Amino acid sequence: MRASDRAYAALRDDIIEWRLLPGTVLAEVEQSERLGVSRTPLREALGRLTAEGLTTTAGSRGVVVTDISLDDIDELFELRETLEGKAAALAAERGDAATFEHLLTELLHAPELINGSAPGRHAYYELAGRLDAAIDAAISNSYLAQAMRGLRVHLVRIRRLAADDAQRLTAAAAEHAAIAEAIAAGNPRLAEAATILHLHRSLSHVKATHTPHHKEHHG
Repeated sequence: MRASDRAYAALRDDIIEWRLLPGTVLAEVEQSERLGVSRTPLREALGRLTAEGLTTTAGSRGVVVTDISLDDIDELFELRETLEGKAAALAAERGDAATFEHLLTELLHAPELINGSAPGRHAYYELAGRLDAAIDAAISNSYLAQAMRGLRVHLVRIRRLAADDAQRLTAAAAEHAAIAEAIAAGNPRLAEAATILHLHRSLSHVKATHTPHHKEHHG
């Protein structure tokens, strides 16, 4: 892996997981020493993060980690509804039914994972990620898939902000199952509606449980 790719992956992960909080100045000398790369690949990595909207240039302060406000969350979900609703509809038209039937079976058993340990929850997130990947593959539209991947970076940050309790995750698993079921059935209108319902409930949950980034548990 190239040095700039390594620095980019490490910084991106630190921002998404809230180890580097909004407003943190990413000083070149400090970060290049911390990550074990020279300053040229570090600058490349910071450029990519800024293009994704995870960092921004703040004049004389240098590059800083961006914040996520409730207004940002509303805007992200507006875009997400447009992109993911369309993607689910296309997947229902173009996807392999057996792939989504298999995912449906797994999603129906997801509550057993969620109500267990932390690794169980991680397994559920991985399963939800496989549903996303299956939809990306099924739509056969690289531009739409790329746009959704760019959006998901910010969504993972938002998910870490919200208190994902077992009750919400269990409901989300049922919503994901409904999406998989509609795609497997080849019903684009139902797939789009199931996706929009899931996003509406996710947004309501995030806004109800949103915690400011300066709370101690993100430190």
